[in-house]
Amino acid sequence: MLYEWLRGPRLEEELTAQEALFPAERAPVFGPREAEVAAALYSQVQRARQREFDLCIAACALTHGAALWTLNPGDFRDVPDLTLFAT
Repeated sequence: MLYEWLRGPRLEEELTAQEALFPAERAPVFGPREAEVAAALYSQVQRARQREFDLCIAACALTHGAALWTLNPGDFRDVPDLTLFAT
């Protein structure tokens, strides 16, 4: 979900690096399938109402078979079947 990244604040250097590594036009779209997965997650995790964006991000990763890299692994640890990379 490109929105989560772009809402920043971001430095120009960060945006340039992001575009070089992961061009915005290749970002997965949050569509109907991702919405279904996010809605299912909403009923499975604790504090879902406070984590709606996190659940959308997790749903994108799950739908596209991707691992999720995050600086906040605690936000995602209880998401079933999600592979996390954290630093």
